[in-house]
Amino acid sequence: MPKKYGVKEKDLVVSHVVNLILTGKLRSGDRVDRNEIAHALGVSRVPIQEAVVQLEHDGILSTQYHRGAYVEPFDESVVREHHEIYGMLSGIASARAAEARDPEHLRQLDALLETMRANVDSRAFQEAAWRFRVLINEEYSGPRLLAVIRGSQSFMPRAFWIAYDDNQRDLLRYFEDELDALHRGDGAAARTANGGRADTMGRIMLAELVRRGVHPAADSRPD
Repeated sequence: MPKKYGVKEKDLVVSHVVNLILTGKLRSGDRVDRNEIAHALGVSRVPIQEAVVQLEHDGILSTQYHRGAYVEPFDESVVREHHEIYGMLSGIASARAAEARDPEHLRQLDALLETMRANVDSRAFQEAAWRFRVLINEEYSGPRLLAVIRGSQSFMPRAFWIAYDDNQRDLLRYFEDELDALHRGDGAAARTANGGRADTMGRIMLAELVRRGVHPAADSRPD
């Protein structure tokens, strides 16, 4: 696979492993084959080890001494938990933005929301939504909060959301509610909007994992 310039090799490995999990090529308890990753991505063992450390920190892999790295349990509850944590963490940053009510930031967010309203196209909507989140997270998170927000986004790959056709229908209302809360200085409402958006994203991702055969359909799960 040709290397993507401008992307850290460690991040490339992280994305690759997460994609293997989200497509069912790696499942709960499977051992991660570092040689296979090195061959597939054309990278050395160093970025692979760095990626394993990050993925273990994020709760996606676990390592066993002298045995390697293994996929942690990956079921419906895990996917929901990742999204719940993401909603809580991004809600912290959003509540801080509501408290600050910075006029310039609100003006930029207003413009991004108008772009989202005007674009049913998934890519254009998601690009504006991504910039909306980045502005809030980077302006109102300290280094530690920003790091854990990014870690909680592991099962939210941008490529999936860019390809998802119903972004505007399913997610726009949460951005509208959040921005309304920011203008009013209502931190609690901003947190609620983030939690609702993350919950909806989790349900959409779970439906996709069922469609891919990674998770069983609801009516086929044991009681």
